[in-house]
Amino acid sequence: MTRPSTRTMLLLGGAATALSLSGYALGRWQKPPEALTSETAAPSGKALYWYDPMRPAQHFDHPGKSPFMDMQLVPKMADAGGSEAGATPSVRVSSAAIESLGIRTAVAMRGAMESAVTTTGTVDFNERNIAIVQPRAAGFVERVYQRAPGDVVRAGAPIADLLVPEWGGAQDEFLAVHRTGDAGLIAAARERLQLLGMSDGLIHALEKGERPRPIITISTPVGGVIQKLDVRPGMTVAMGQSLAEVNSLSSVWVTAAVPEAQAGLVREGQPVSVVLEAYPGETFKGRVQAVLPQLAGDSRTLQARIELPNPGERLRPGMFATVAFAGGGQSALLVPSEAIIATGRRTLVMLAKAGGRFQPAEVRVGREAGGQTEILAGLQEGERIVASGQFLLDSEASLSGLAVRPLDQTAMADGMMDGMAAMQPPKPTPDMGAPANLYTTQGRVEHVSPTDITLSHQPVPALGWPAMTMTFHVVDPRLVKGVKTGEQVRFGFDQPAEGPTLRTLSPVGGAQ
Repeated sequence: MTRPSTRTMLLLGGAATALSLSGYALGRWQKPPEALTSETAAPSGKALYWYDPMRPAQHFDHPGKSPFMDMQLVPKMADAGGSEAGATPSVRVSSAAIESLGIRTAVAMRGAMESAVTTTGTVDFNERNIAIVQPRAAGFVERVYQRAPGDVVRAGAPIADLLVPEWGGAQDEFLAVHRTGDAGLIAAARERLQLLGMSDGLIHALEKGERPRPIITISTPVGGVIQKLDVRPGMTVAMGQSLAEVNSLSSVWVTAAVPEAQAGLVREGQPVSVVLEAYPGETFKGRVQAVLPQLAGDSRTLQARIELPNPGERLRPGMFATVAFAGGGQSALLVPSEAIIATGRRTLVMLAKAGGRFQPAEVRVGREAGGQTEILAGLQEGERIVASGQFLLDSEASLSGLAVRPLDQTAMADGMMDGMAAMQPPKPTPDMGAPANLYTTQGRVEHVSPTDITLSHQPVPALGWPAMTMTFHVVDPRLVKGVKTGEQVRFGFDQPAEGPTLRTLSPVGGAQ
């Protein structure tokens, strides 16, 4: 028998391998795995549409050959339970596969959302604690004490010795008058020395018999860091000339950069916790002293200023800090943050339905804290979602071209709107000239006047606004007539060039 050549054997093996791969591919397209499929119907159900498995997003009304690939279109069957054509299909997973894939679900529930904001900051000098060192009389610098900008000095530390020629003669005259014992003349001479800039201590020393001292030591009234030093030996200085600036370290500022999206959660007087890298494990407590009005254009952050006491002067300007802003809990519709699927173009969750069926749904998210994410739109309280394994289900849904439940098919999150009817703008007051693009929500009246009204309002999903306190222009005083501080109101507004403007307002409850 003739022995086959090596080349012949290689060719036969390659052909067998190609046939095996072709059979596997054909089986893959003809019959999806039973554990994880996108079928929503029994084989006998009605076909919803036909699609190319390589282009699942493209749907066809009739069977036939794919215009993209050399293969037949695959039908998408309707639910055997009676779904009509056009029903939204879903991914079906067997109960055994749910357990083996580790799919875990959670329920969208209403709870307290902590309005906590954590951001970074830096320690800065407290610019309210600056002392200017000045002489009270003109003279000549006799000596400096080897100080330099950046030195840390204590209160009373000497800066320079100053020779004041005018003081020599005035002190001699005072001593001569003092020896006369005339109380009136002595009082007049003492007042003259005070006008020349001498301290009460120096005058008292002269009265006790000390010799005249035309040289005075200029010292700093506070301890801290020398920020500026303008004194040199031999120079002439004028009365009131600034010789040095000393910034006290008894307290410091921490400047925190708050992202623009969270600016509404920060307010003056709010308690904060500060952790410094220099002192790990130690927390410093303070309060927001001011929220600076101007936004940083490059980083789109708002600057919040926190003042911290600094006993022992341990906190030094330039230190890096992590700042946590405390806030009271607010009611919100919450889901686990791990359930959120952020695609970049939109945000999804995977709904868990009866019978092991799953469907993607678009949501609009708000704040995130403590592993919980606020849902502003797209879910209703009590709906069950997938919290673990949702990415596998989303991949299968994308491959099968399943439609995503859009936002407009669900009610807004509770607390933001009182039902779907409330989503429609209220009718504007006659002769108001209200525009069509009104944004509506409700809130609490904080301040009211004929020209403006300040409201602590709930989120405005249409604009992506979180809950915040802000002021609206009032174009017609009739809108706010009789409105009192503390009253709960529903209102509509638009955004012309001059800023948010109130267009409609109606009470929804008594004052709190």
